[in-house]
Amino acid sequence: MTNISSNPRTMPAIEHKLNVTEEEVPEHIRRLAKEQGECQSSKGQTIEQFRSYIIERNECQPHRNDDKYLEKFLRARYWKIENSYKLLCSYYKFREHNKSYYEKVRPLDLRHVGESDILTVTPYRDQHGHRILIYRFGLWRPNRVTVDDIFRATIILQELGSLEPISQIVGGVGIFDLKDLGFEHLLHLSPSVAQKMIALLVTSMPIRTSALHIVNQNWVFNAAFKIFKPFLNAAMREKLYIHGSDMSSLHNHINPEHLPKRYGGLHEDYSYTLWLDMLKEQCSSNNVQKDMEQLGFIFD
Repeated sequence: MTNISSNPRTMPAIEHKLNVTEEEVPEHIRRLAKEQGECQSSKGQTIEQFRSYIIERNECQPHRNDDKYLEKFLRARYWKIENSYKLLCSYYKFREHNKSYYEKVRPLDLRHVGESDILTVTPYRDQHGHRILIYRFGLWRPNRVTVDDIFRATIILQELGSLEPISQIVGGVGIFDLKDLGFEHLLHLSPSVAQKMIALLVTSMPIRTSALHIVNQNWVFNAAFKIFKPFLNAAMREKLYIHGSDMSSLHNHINPEHLPKRYGGLHEDYSYTLWLDMLKEQCSSNNVQKDMEQLGFIFD
């Protein structure tokens, strides 16, 4: 188990641990789930209706159809069966078209991505219960870390997050830190790359992205945004916030006590490699490894 404390006198130790049980869902998150359409008395019936809907439409064949698995797609789309089915099909379409991101991928071999500090997910949650996915694209050296490895690392984080009932209910938020983004990075941001990134963050994973925050953007951002903009639907554009270097603007959305120091917060930076350590140390004890292996990932 990984424990890190940025300041033991003022902050509790930070634990890299997945909250995979329903018992870990706080009462205020349960109330939010109810507002989103989750009803304990009819939950089983709704899941069964969803299962029947999948079989009847027969447009995609999920590798699992047990209650726990189907529930995360329903939560991601506020228990609307038709919308949840569209998400399910989009998810499996993405998997089919990007098999190399799942099949025979060894998550523990992606330490070089973590060591480059290009992306990570916070081991803590913000004031709304979101984990925060942070990209620091200016640190990316394309000759050392491929675009495909960034996608593989992102997918692993997304798949792990989708196992957490809290995250299924509240979703997550993203911070795109574009400090030092340069022309060498822009050369690798094709429409295909943009489409895949939006698929992962918006349309094709069973976990919602509640907001995307752009910070420290420079002149390259305008060119990069032109590539991404066609793939952003109206709903996602409303969740996109551009802050520049004004961290007080970011703080209007995320309380500083839930942010790294570099964004005016209190936390140290927590590396992606710490999540890989968690996978190595803990997964076999709580079925997480089994869930990930069913997706094609390898842990031997």
